[in-house]
Amino acid sequence: MAKQSIFGRISTLMKANINAMLDSAEDPEKMLDQLVRDFSNNIADAESAIAETIGNLRLLERDHAEDVQAANEWGNKALAASRKADELRTAGNTTDADKFDNLAKIALQRQISEEGQAKATAPQIAAQTQVVDQLKDGLNGMKQKLEQLKGKRAELLARAKTAEAQNKVVDAVKSIDVMDPTSELGRFEDKIRRQEALAAGKQELAASSLDAQFNSLDDLGELTEVEARLALLKGGNAPVQTAIEGS
Repeated sequence: MAKQSIFGRISTLMKANINAMLDSAEDPEKMLDQLVRDFSNNIADAESAIAETIGNLRLLERDHAEDVQAANEWGNKALAASRKADELRTAGNTTDADKFDNLAKIALQRQISEEGQAKATAPQIAAQTQVVDQLKDGLNGMKQKLEQLKGKRAELLARAKTAEAQNKVVDAVKSIDVMDPTSELGRFEDKIRRQEALAAGKQELAASSLDAQFNSLDDLGELTEVEARLALLKGGNAPVQTAIEGS
């Protein structure tokens, strides 16, 4: 029953559609890990059962070989006894000749018995050999499925890591997108532009202040000349000629 159970599990696992199982799984990676464990455990059980079956087969083969060997040995003994009986009978010793003929008959009976046992064991050996071959084929198929599962698991993990890396790259590129006004770089650039505009405004304001100061100096010079001419008039002097008249 144990061997039949192992063989049934081997057949079930061999027929398992891995891709379909993965498609229906909520977490394919966990599903693969569980399948790898199940296959590994069942392979270990199958190897133990096959080893036991092979051991029983070897015992049957050994018993069969011993039966065949014993049958041959009893046949040789029967032949030797028969020849001895013929020699004694030729020599006129019929009493001893009859004894050896009886020994030959006993040996032949034992030979027939051993041949019967060997004949009965042969079908068991054939059936057991067929079972061992089937179990070995199933075991090899399970090992191939296990390697397929491991390959699928490695592929799945590699794809997951690649997808994660790609997402990180996309996020990193997005975070430094100079065309994105909401990005950190965009905000920093806007801050610099405002600072530059402030500096330009200060420069313009400073320039306006200097122009006003120079204008006040011109006004002051003009008032000073007026005061000088007024003083001349009060002193009785002739009016100062303008620069236009003197030219």
